[in-house]
Amino acid sequence: MKPITTLALILALSASTLATAQSGGMKNMDMKESDNKPQSLESKAMTHQMDAVVKDVDVTHGKVTLAHEPVKSLNWPAMTMGFSVKDKALFDKLVTGKKVKVEFVQKGSDYVVTAVK
Repeated sequence: MKPITTLALILALSASTLATAQSGGMKNMDMKESDNKPQSLESKAMTHQMDAVVKDVDVTHGKVTLAHEPVKSLNWPAMTMGFSVKDKALFDKLVTGKKVKVEFVQKGSDYVVTAVK
């Protein structure tokens, strides 16, 4: 009789846990608590800003080379490097030799320009 009692107790606890999970009592760690929608990687990415001079523009490949001032939020020194460009319309503001203020985010190992002023 003891094994049947133990089995009944295990089943009762399992059913209780399942009911709690299905009712929303347990939240998925990847979900925002306020609206239960998954956060995109971009919404989690920190936006960085820098002043830079446009050195080269490659619209075909969606790339721009910038000589930028130090980026405090990343502890970067001033340097020249390539960035991807999120929106092709931003290339209108990315003219070789022009000084610009740029916002960018990190996506994986790539840095992507999201705004140009």
